[in-house]
Amino acid sequence: MSEVFYQVCPKCGHKRLPGDSTPRDRCPACGLVFAKWLQQKLHGEAAVRRPAKSGQSVSKGLDLKAILLEEPLEPTKFRVLGRALLWAAFLLWGLKFGLMDYGRLHGGLPEINTSFLHGVNLVFHEAGHLLFRPLGEFMGVLGGSLAQLLIPAMLIPGFLWHRDPFAASIGLWWLGQSFMDLAPYIHDARAGQMLLLGGFTGNDAPNYHDWHNLLSRLGWLEYDHRLAAVAYTLGLLAMLAAGVWGGLVLWRQWNWMQRFRGN
Repeated sequence: MSEVFYQVCPKCGHKRLPGDSTPRDRCPACGLVFAKWLQQKLHGEAAVRRPAKSGQSVSKGLDLKAILLEEPLEPTKFRVLGRALLWAAFLLWGLKFGLMDYGRLHGGLPEINTSFLHGVNLVFHEAGHLLFRPLGEFMGVLGGSLAQLLIPAMLIPGFLWHRDPFAASIGLWWLGQSFMDLAPYIHDARAGQMLLLGGFTGNDAPNYHDWHNLLSRLGWLEYDHRLAAVAYTLGLLAMLAAGVWGGLVLWRQWNWMQRFRGN
């Protein structure tokens, strides 16, 4: 674990004075080692207790509140305000995506897919076709959509592992945006009017359209609009959840500073 320090001891409440020569990773009053205290706090309740008697077990489960909302480093005003600006920017950006009509085309592309983030998703989408191709033709086609969802999805546990729940909330936002980015592609499965990579549409080359191929093989082609609505709704809900999650992390950090640092 990286160095952990607190201006105010979380155990005894002692406030470190300027010029104190005691190492900043421990309390000068009670000697508490902050990293050990934090590790015990975050992971102590996650351990499964051994049963007192054979056949019995007591498990307190994971401390989800600590995992999802707490960071090991003491928050600073600069850090919290900087992240608050970032949070607001992503909130407004998500609102813009939420107001777009994913089923309406502009010059062959839906409005959602005109964002530069579509180009980022597209890189992982095309790489997914190659990655999943060894699993068969069907998975090779589906792999493009899977990959553009898996990349942001994998960021969430990765950031949580490194004790950065705010960054994990941004990963959830990206996952939601990626779901919304797929909605026009699914919606276009029957119509084949969307401009695809290469400059032609699904009507020009039906076998080139991923979701036309997938839904045709499954016998679900008539449900393309419903499935697109599901993808879009999941994306919107994920974005809203990300906004609430990130806001809670920032709110807790701001309250901590107000309580212990008085600024």
